[in-house]
Amino acid sequence: MANDTNKKESKFTAAQAFPAATLVDYQPGSIVSREILNKSTGKVTLFAFDADEGLSEHTSPYDALVQVLEGEVEITIAGNRHRVAAGELILMPANQPHALRALKRFKMILTMIRS
Repeated sequence: MANDTNKKESKFTAAQAFPAATLVDYQPGSIVSREILNKSTGKVTLFAFDADEGLSEHTSPYDALVQVLEGEVEITIAGNRHRVAAGELILMPANQPHALRALKRFKMILTMIRS
C-alpha cells in the first residue's frame, strides 16, 4: 500500500486532492523541501524539518505565511518568539528578520506573496 501512495504522491498535479503532509518526507538531521507552485505572484513550498533543525535569522522582501501541518516550531519574528503547532499559522511580514527552529519534527506549507 505504501508503494502505491508514494507513486501517487510523486505525481502531484492540478485539480487533484492530496493530503499535504504526505507530499514531503522527513530525513534525519535535515530540512527537506518540495516546491508545489512557483508563479510571478508568489510560490508555495512544503517543508519537513527534523527535530532541532532550523533556519537562521534572515529577511525576505515578501510576506510569508507559514501553516504548520504536523509537529511544532518556534518562529522568531523581529525578536519575538512564537510557538506554532499543527493546525496553526503565522504571517511573517516582509522585511522583518525571522528564524525557525523545530521544537520537534514538523511539516509546514510556506506561501510567499510577491507584491
